[in-house]
Amino acid sequence: MESVVLYPSPGMGHLISMVELGKLILKHHPSFSITIFIVTPPYNTGSTAPYLARVSSTIPSFTFHHLPTISLPLDSFSSPNHETLAFELLRLNNPNVHQALVSISNNSSVRALIVDSFCTTALSVAAQLNIPCYYFFTSGACCLASYLYLPFIHQQTTKSFKDLNTHLHIPGLPPVPASDMAKPILDREDKAYEFFLNMFIHLPRSAGIIVNTFEALEPRAVKTILDGLCVLDGPTSPIFCIGPLIATDDRSGGGGGGGGGIPECLTWLESQPKRSVLFLCFGSLGLFSEEQLKEIAVGLERSGQRFLWVVRSPPSKDPSRRFLAPPDPDLNSLLPDGFLDRTKERGLVVKSWAPQVAVLNHASVGGFVTHCGWNSVLEAVCAGVPMVAWPLYAEQRFNRVVMVEELKLALPMEESEEGFITATEVEKRGRELMESEEGNTLRLRIMAMKKAAETAMSDGGSSRNALTKLVESWRLG
Repeated sequence: MESVVLYPSPGMGHLISMVELGKLILKHHPSFSITIFIVTPPYNTGSTAPYLARVSSTIPSFTFHHLPTISLPLDSFSSPNHETLAFELLRLNNPNVHQALVSISNNSSVRALIVDSFCTTALSVAAQLNIPCYYFFTSGACCLASYLYLPFIHQQTTKSFKDLNTHLHIPGLPPVPASDMAKPILDREDKAYEFFLNMFIHLPRSAGIIVNTFEALEPRAVKTILDGLCVLDGPTSPIFCIGPLIATDDRSGGGGGGGGGIPECLTWLESQPKRSVLFLCFGSLGLFSEEQLKEIAVGLERSGQRFLWVVRSPPSKDPSRRFLAPPDPDLNSLLPDGFLDRTKERGLVVKSWAPQVAVLNHASVGGFVTHCGWNSVLEAVCAGVPMVAWPLYAEQRFNRVVMVEELKLALPMEESEEGFITATEVEKRGRELMESEEGNTLRLRIMAMKKAAETAMSDGGSSRNALTKLVESWRLG
């Protein structure tokens, strides 16, 4: 029996992407058995249990292997970045990964270990066991190009990105403001920066990099990487653009899980005119202050647009609860007085969760205000829904530059120096996306990109061909 082992870092987005990759492999190459390692972190990343149960019941050929739970040293929680916790947890997990791979190898031939970007430390485990190790890069090719080039930028300066008041010129990309690089790498004194730099250096040393994109979406970045222009001190691993991979079942709008029956929001959308609703949803970690929530509400009301808005409770002010899931929001206290009543004919506010893929694919939805997580961007592309880019964390500010300047599929939400977005900006961008000529141009572009995505994933398409090449590399290995 030939098997492939997938090792995602904790978090709903990472897990969903890896499960979708496993499904894709099985669909076209059913002779493989697939094992997915599950890491249970000692901090909140959204509950994955309902999702895992659903996948287990529908795909019996998947094996979920839960690695032993690890406790983190207290000083790990001092970094302001979730990412530091993830890297530290996965580093400590190496002995468990080694043991699990040895045990699987007793019964089958492990053809590949596929890790996501946070699991870099597992490369050494795979090398010890002579198992080819591939990265599954769950952001796009533009982001990959920047990460591959970053060790070169690191050598050219001693300053942190947050202190470089300049644009970075990265091969294959539009100029990127240094302050828009991924949040965890803005400060080179932060532990997270060190972890990321180590990952960037190891990316081109893997057996290959599988990228959740398709060539027609990011042609310039893909060509630049393939031409070897991003790694200046050695060869680049083969890259395999096998996307867009998105969850077609109704996962949450980035975390948690819905109950049974048809969600209220889908019923509500049935009664709205075609392409008239602006959908606002910000991922599992996308939390706003009470002040910002009120500002969004005022902007939506003034814009006159129909809207469906997923609202989560503001982040806890108690630092010990920083990585715990917030409770359901109390909409009456969080939103302006009378807002829900005044907008009930044209708007719906949903607490904490919505089935994002189903909403985006509903005929009534005409625009999407997103936190720019790459899963969400691909979901909008596959649904043909233009976007307003409102980045909040991780590499999302970088994604905004890509979405607006390179892909031209989104309008930017412009924030103040402090990161605050005014009601005026919400009103302006909502109207622009739904009513203006520019909004219509974006809509036509993204509809064309939706067709290109379908072509890439069909027989003879670029992504299908890349998957075939990937599997061939395992069989030759």
